[in-house]
Amino acid sequence: MKENTPIVMGIININRESFYASSRHTSPEDVACHYEKMLYDGAKMIDIGACSTRPGSTPVTLEQEWAYLKEPLKELDIRHKDSRGFRDILSIDTFRSEIVRRAYDIIGEFTVNDIYAGEADSQMLKTVAELKLPYIAMHMRGTPDTMNSLTEYPDGVVNEVISCFKKFEKKAVSAGIADFIIDPGFGFAKTVEQNYNLLQNLKEVKKLGHKVLVGISRKSMIWKPLGITPEEALPATCALNMVALCLGADVLRVHDVKEAVQCIRLYKNLENK
Repeated sequence: MKENTPIVMGIININRESFYASSRHTSPEDVACHYEKMLYDGAKMIDIGACSTRPGSTPVTLEQEWAYLKEPLKELDIRHKDSRGFRDILSIDTFRSEIVRRAYDIIGEFTVNDIYAGEADSQMLKTVAELKLPYIAMHMRGTPDTMNSLTEYPDGVVNEVISCFKKFEKKAVSAGIADFIIDPGFGFAKTVEQNYNLLQNLKEVKKLGHKVLVGISRKSMIWKPLGITPEEALPATCALNMVALCLGADVLRVHDVKEAVQCIRLYKNLENK
């Protein structure tokens, strides 16, 4: 990501268990059409994922993940093979290095969005460095099945996130990855209160010197306090996305691209950028 102003990353979930039903697109043609619509609406990046990470979701094997991804990636390659490529536009939400290699063989360079920051696959960082791919590292604990029980942070959630990314930076540099985006992991092994504490202190995370991705779209930290559903959470998502922008977010990962782009346009007016 080269832009100095914030950008929008659209979400396309191929897995049928994603917590927000409207983000699910399973056929190759549907994925490609939604990809194109998100680009038309102003997304600069689009994140495709085949593994649901909501609490209680069914684990997906490597071969199942690849079965979800393979044909949509082929369809995108057919439709966009003559464009400027996928490196800074398409990200694949995966924690498996083998998926990275297989995807690379089809579409070439893309961005790797890893919720485990290399912890789930010892070959991930090595693979990303070898293929010279952009990388997004997220903070979390445990797995989707266990993360809700791993919310104890003796030094506070903000210090925990900052400490983890400092450790990750050393591993990344050692593996040959000099530049990466960091995602504080809103909703992953964090209570509602901890999520808001983390958001309030986003500027502290920014001090690490890396671009910061904020993914809060329609999450429980929004709809639980309001007593609504994810389907009703778009206005509140926009409100918190504006807060995130004012606190330094570089990337907004969202289900609703058009509205997030509007947030950024207003933010730029507010900041005279």
